[in-house]
Formats: sequence, C-alpha cells, structure tokens
Amino acid sequence: MEIRQNNQAERVKRPAALLLDMDGTITEPMLDFPLIKAEMGIGDRPILEALAELNGAEREAAEEVLLRHEAQAAAESKLNPGCAELLDWAREHGVRTALITRNSLLSAEIVVRRHGLRFDAIITRELGMFKPRPEPLREARHRLNVGRCECWMVGDGEHDVVAGEAAGIRTVWISHGKQREFAKRAWRVVKDLWELVELLRTCRNVP
Repeated sequence: MEIRQNNQAERVKRPAALLLDMDGTITEPMLDFPLIKAEMGIGDRPILEALAELNGAEREAAEEVLLRHEAQAAAESKLNPGCAELLDWAREHGVRTALITRNSLLSAEIVVRRHGLRFDAIITRELGMFKPRPEPLREARHRLNVGRCECWMVGDGEHDVVAGEAAGIRTVWISHGKQREFAKRAWRVVKDLWELVELLRTCRNVP
C-alpha cells in the first residue's frame, strides 16, 4: 500500500462517529496468531473462518483454545499510545465511538474494564458476522444512529479496510510505520493514534 502524504492538505467534515478496531489499534497487538492456530490445529487458515468449518467436539475444543488465549491476552493488554487522548477528544467533541472486533465479547469487555474505556457500542463476533464482512460496521451505524458518510472505520489491518470499503465507509489505516499491500486502498493513512487525533483536529465542524 502506498502511504498517502499530506493527509491534512484537504480539510474534511468532522465525523459523527469513529468505528475502532481493537487488537493492534486501540491496544498493542495482543494475540500470538501462529501459536493459537497451532493449538487449534487449523494450519495457516484465518482463525474464525477455519472455526466456522468445524463441527461438534472438534469445534468446541478449538473454540476453547481461542477463548483462553483471547481472555489471557485481554487481561494483560496495554493501550496503544494516544488511545486515551483519542477517546477523550471524541467525547469532548460529541463524536460517538464503537469498538468493532473479531474477538469475543468476553475479551472486549475485559479490555474495556481493565483500562476504564467507554464506547457507545461494542460489536464482536457474537453478532454472527465479522470483518471483513460489512455487517458489523452496519450494525454499529445502526446502534449509533449515524449515516455511512458520517463515520470513519479505523484499524490496523486489511480486514478493517476491506470491511469499510464494502460498507461504503471512509477508512483510516493505522500503519504503525509499516507499508503493506491490501486489496483495497484506505481513504487516509496515519502512523499512529496521535496522528489520527491531529487529523481529526483539522476537520471542519459543520452541520
């Protein structure tokens, strides 16, 4: 992916809502995916997609592995620099927030409690559909009562960019200083959450 320069060159309307990924976005990367896949016995396939193909006792055992890793990682999680400031800025300016993750509701709740975070909506895989599908983003929009042109999807992974594109929502990719090639191009690229806050501060506050 080509990192876009001059993100602040064009002043855009302030979003009414931010849809935020969890692992790697608001928190430092939490999960050891190769280890989880090895313990689940699913090879190198995407975890949730592979889990959906399992049945009966095999699925229960694999899901137990995943839940254990997620809960432990959430209990030891650390916020990415700038997370608290981003959420404070959103509250101060009336911008609603949703946490959208492929993780379990349990792990999301652990992260929220551990760090004293507040979101207006939390969307997890228990919805039955997960990123890169657009449905979780649409559900977040419904709960927040915002239009698709009024919110940004913010995340550090390809699933976030693809889901945002499919949902017709502007996407902001957190690069963490890396360059990656995705199937879809993000609307904006920022290095970290601090840079996202700076981008938001440049936005026009118009009806």
